[in-house]
Formats: sequence, C-alpha cells, structure tokens
Amino acid sequence: MIKPSVDYRQFRFSRLNTPEFSHVWLLLYWPLFGLGFSYVERFYPVAHYINMHCALDDLIPFNEWFLIPYLFWFVYLIGAVAYTFFFDVAGFRRMMRFVMITYSVTLIIYFLFPTCQMLRPEVFPRDNVFTRFIAGFYVFDTNTNVCPSLHVIGSMAAFFAFWYAPIFSKRGWRIASTVAAFFISISTVFMKQHSILDVAAAIPLCAIGYYFAYVRTPKKSRSAVPDVTR
Repeated sequence: MIKPSVDYRQFRFSRLNTPEFSHVWLLLYWPLFGLGFSYVERFYPVAHYINMHCALDDLIPFNEWFLIPYLFWFVYLIGAVAYTFFFDVAGFRRMMRFVMITYSVTLIIYFLFPTCQMLRPEVFPRDNVFTRFIAGFYVFDTNTNVCPSLHVIGSMAAFFAFWYAPIFSKRGWRIASTVAAFFISISTVFMKQHSILDVAAAIPLCAIGYYFAYVRTPKKSRSAVPDVTR
C-alpha cells in the first residue's frame, strides 16, 4: 500500500506556511492560470492572429481515433498532479515548478503573439461517434492561441512527474508513460487541433522547464529532493 508523503489529516489553514504543508500553496496556480487563459481566449482584443501552418500539416491526415489519447491527456495530467500531491511531495514541487515556468511563458506568448490554426476539416471524412464528439468539441474549443501547444507541455509535465516518481521508476511503467506522452502529443496534429509547428515550439520550452525544475534545483530544497539524475 502506498503511504502518503504527509499526513493531510493534520492539515489546517494555519499550517500553510509550515515546511510540511507549504506545497499546498502551489495548487493556487491552476485557477490563476485558468483565469489568465480564459481572458486571453475570450476577452483579450486581438487585431490579427498569426496563422500557424506548414507544408507538413497538409500531409498529416485527420483521424478521429486520436480523440482517445487527446482526451486521455486530462487523466494523465490530473493523475500526475494528484499522485505527486498525495504521495510524492518533492515530485509535486518539481512538477509544479515545471508547470509554472512553461505555462506562464506560454501565456505571455499568447498575449504578445496571438496565433490561430485553420486546419480543422470543414466536412469530416467519416460519420461516427468520434467525429460527432469532435464536431461539438470544435464549437467549445477555439482555434486560437495554439503555439506553443499546452497539450504537449502538459503531457511532458506529467511524463517527467511519473518518470521520477519512485513507484513508477520500473521499466514497464516508464515505457507506458513514454507511449502515453507520445500519443497525446501527436494526437494534437491528427485531431487538427494544432499545427506541427505548435508541437515543435513546445519542445524547447519543455527543455527550459526541465532544466529549472529537475536539473537546477533550488538550494533551499536540494536536501529534500532526491537525485533524479541516477
């Protein structure tokens, strides 16, 4: 049985600033980011969007089966946040450092360089439960602010969290996590949610986030963070 990293039964708001529970503050980033993202998506005035497109996008066919890994992103990311929060606090701090760096930079990019994609099919090649769902999803989810891809960045955040989690360090788990992150990332282009350029732009940003979250560990937390380079 997995034992929690801390005893949350002892949690009180008065103890938020203690070493044991200070990591709980990091959860506030999610609603704050959500507000910022909603503003830039729905209310921020944009005179012109940069259209993300390259020749390779035209060679990638739409395939509705990639809806499965695309939606699995929510399970993958939320699962990583929940697991590390309850069972690997050091890992939770590293993951949130990665998320706060990459998501914040992405949000700034969305404000400064508004992007869009015009890749969605006007008529689906097939009619089935997946394409019907995607049609509704297209209505809900805008085709703006796409570069870099948050889907790719989020999947990498979960990937690194699971990769360095002690219980998921065995080869089988790491292979499964790698496959999940890969298919989630490529699902964005087969779903025509992103250009391949959006995926490519997310890679160097993830490398920067990885460096500051997993390589350059702050001195004050270095003693509490295991060596992840082994």
